[in-house]
Amino acid sequence: MRKLGVICLLLMCSATVQAEGALAVASVQYREVAQTYSAEGLVEATRQSTVSAQIGGRVKEINFDIGDRVSKGQVILRIDEREAAQALAGSQAQVLQAQANMQNAKATYERSRQLFAQKFISQAGLDKAQAEYKVALAQAAASEAGAGQASLAHGYTAVIAPYGGVVSARMVEMGEMVMPGKPLMTGFDPSEMRVVVSVPQYKLADIGTRPEVMVELPSLKRRIKAASATVQPVADARTHSTQVRVYLPANEAGVYPGMFVRAHFIVGKASKLVIPGSAVLRRSEVVAAYVVDEKGGVKLRQIRLGETTAEGAVEVLAGLNPGEKVALDPVKAGMLGAKQK
Repeated sequence: MRKLGVICLLLMCSATVQAEGALAVASVQYREVAQTYSAEGLVEATRQSTVSAQIGGRVKEINFDIGDRVSKGQVILRIDEREAAQALAGSQAQVLQAQANMQNAKATYERSRQLFAQKFISQAGLDKAQAEYKVALAQAAASEAGAGQASLAHGYTAVIAPYGGVVSARMVEMGEMVMPGKPLMTGFDPSEMRVVVSVPQYKLADIGTRPEVMVELPSLKRRIKAASATVQPVADARTHSTQVRVYLPANEAGVYPGMFVRAHFIVGKASKLVIPGSAVLRRSEVVAAYVVDEKGGVKLRQIRLGETTAEGAVEVLAGLNPGEKVALDPVKAGMLGAKQK
């Protein structure tokens, strides 16, 4: 068994896969593939927000709960509007009163002008009528502004979703008394997700300002090519690292905030001997692969592995030679090998 000290990555799309009878196999080959730097991170929503109460009152209606999908503009909950409605009615009554006073002051001012022209009142009398008219105008404008504010406050009794998304947290219960500023619900847009990782400062030069990234989701056993990545222009003084935001393609199924991921940054190219990750058999501390010979014979061979590539292949350091074929389904290969014995 020849030891191989070469380090490399495999582009899965170019792997040679064929069938030996009913057993799918892949060739062990050297490939020039991307070298990576890996960093662990978490998924977060690009758009995530918490809506809060803008008016005091008792919660009388909750239309959505955690996990529910909400469309933009839908009412997610309602606060008792009776107090706000009474305040609005009072403001509207004040507007009517102020408008009546303004009309009366206007009529008085018009009469005063006519009397002044006929020399029946003095300049002081005209000035007084004009001042009272201006005061009435200002009071009418203030009343209308107050009514507008009351109308706006009445509208705050219906809490509206600012965008479409999923409810991730609910902080109130039916009948609970809330005050302005009280958080009500948190939601996020599942169509726009990103990964946040911290990269040491000494690695920034290797990944570049616009890095190419593959995102590995261990829980889903899936890898996703990032749509884009942005290196933030701020460093953490305590850890001497810089945050990198890796944006995922839109509408990635199964991805949600808080998921653990690994970001594999492409930093160069190298030639490595690799096999697909599915061909590796792990049993306790034993790492092996089933080698298929030209006659279809299956033998288990212990191997030593290196790094895992961004595309999911694994580097072979020892145990396999270029040109050999390994079974892609170790379980099926094991059953076939048992029959051959």
